[in-house]
Amino acid sequence: MSSTQYVSALDLFSVGIGPSSSHTVGPMRAARSFAREAVASCAPSAIDRIRVTLYGSLAATGLGHGTPDAVLAGLQGLEPETCDPAIVRGLVGRIEAAGSLPLAGELDVAYTRGDLVLAPLTRLPQHPNALSFELFDAAGASLVRQVFFSVGGGFVVREGEPDRALPEQEAPLGFDTAADLLAVCDRDGLSIADIAWTNECALAGVDAVERGLEQRWSAMESCIENGLAGEGVLPGWMKVPRRAADVAAKLRAQPEAPDTAAQWLQAFALAVNEENAGGGRVVTAPTNGAAGIIPAVGLYALRFLGVSRAAILRDYLLTAAAVGSLYKRNASISGAEAGCQGEVGTAASMAAAGLTAVLGGTPHQIENAAEIAMEHHLGLTCDPVGGFVQVPCIERNAIAAGTAVSATRLALLGDGAHFVSLDTVIETMRQTGRDMSSNYKETSAAGLAVNVIEC
Repeated sequence: MSSTQYVSALDLFSVGIGPSSSHTVGPMRAARSFAREAVASCAPSAIDRIRVTLYGSLAATGLGHGTPDAVLAGLQGLEPETCDPAIVRGLVGRIEAAGSLPLAGELDVAYTRGDLVLAPLTRLPQHPNALSFELFDAAGASLVRQVFFSVGGGFVVREGEPDRALPEQEAPLGFDTAADLLAVCDRDGLSIADIAWTNECALAGVDAVERGLEQRWSAMESCIENGLAGEGVLPGWMKVPRRAADVAAKLRAQPEAPDTAAQWLQAFALAVNEENAGGGRVVTAPTNGAAGIIPAVGLYALRFLGVSRAAILRDYLLTAAAVGSLYKRNASISGAEAGCQGEVGTAASMAAAGLTAVLGGTPHQIENAAEIAMEHHLGLTCDPVGGFVQVPCIERNAIAAGTAVSATRLALLGDGAHFVSLDTVIETMRQTGRDMSSNYKETSAAGLAVNVIEC
């Protein structure tokens, strides 16, 4: 039972920058791909100027998500994995002042403010997160044009490719559904983490997998540490204050109480998402808007539940990724396509699965925990105030981290048997996202986004 659509943990958990995997990381990757290919295919002397158009959700909330800065960074050749976040912030203003853009870091192309166009009311049929790039010669004739779609989690596809286009790679223990996954566990006596480990090592090699998991968990820990030390206000007109550092200081000052661990769990999640909202270094897990849940639950297990770092690196992350791959393959992790149920709901489901694994749960209890966590996020909307990944996003991660822990506790009290399967809840999430009004899918056109007064 092999799969040609295996989603690697190293792809699902990717190091990037905030505030959004779909609106920042994905567009940067798309822009970089276009720039490199365009410079290679067009005569440098023929290229005079460039035009970028953001459509649908990318245009509607792109300014709050830092999309223009990310696009210009990608066109310069920067990568979200390695770029300095400080260089990306405010890049639009610096490029406009200079009057030219170093395309792929090699060729100066004229650039003015009007060369980046926002078209929020134009939704391309394939996906709500669309952007196009076009190069022109001095006479105004088009040299090359490409359209990309940022489909969630930093994943990007080109026009005409399936929205969920994944690397064509054979996994020795492939699975397409949760039922498949459990069948392999039952047949071979393996844990979900064992299956993921076998697949990852077959595709990338043991050393690369070990390095990759260590890199991603270290980046998650660093993000929490940076967030707990961060002070001041977040970007944007709301001037949302950072709270994680204050919460941590109060927790350190007070006597330990029965709920201290739960409060630290929330502090960890706040820390990550404040870093993300500020455009800092984060790990998509599986998106930036939901990036706080998996690190927070993992560090909670490490510090308060006696779980080893080795177990976090292997069992926690790989189990979470295996579950996340089911959502990526069979539904969506894009807020613009599925609402926040696709982001925060998926992350809570992944975290619950991983936590259940490191606490000794069986594969069937893990599947149960993942199902519980998502079932109670069904219908969750994405209506960020002002287009910023701040309200309600930051607090939502803290609450969802608690939900993941609760789902684990409930699942561990049972034997894994339950009424609604994980596959059923994933399909329900997909249908709910399809039926949800576009106003509630990362457009800031309804809900909190229009009921909070801008001042």
